[in-house]
Amino acid sequence: MSLVDDLRRKIEIDQFEFSKHAVDQSILRHIGVQEVREAIAKGEIIEEYPKDKYWPSYLIYGRTVEGRPLHIQCSHPSRPLVKIVTLYEPDSARWINFRERKSR
Repeated sequence: MSLVDDLRRKIEIDQFEFSKHAVDQSILRHIGVQEVREAIAKGEIIEEYPKDKYWPSYLIYGRTVEGRPLHIQCSHPSRPLVKIVTLYEPDSARWINFRERKSR
């Protein structure tokens, strides 16, 4: 099973939690839990952060059923609960097809 499949499975069976930062950002940006589920269900890992502060994490790009693009940073699925670190709607001025960062 691939890493993204492991992440999807944990999200599907409710083995995830939001960091305080992710909760705050979801409120500010009007991103619902169901949208997070939808984006991860069809998403792809676009960046890896193996030396992140507390644990390895990944940036997932996916779209909701309504087509809303989302970036969701979450922990490695080997943790008992996948931690959603942050989430946002990517800015097309900073991303190429929402998958690759534009150079500055």
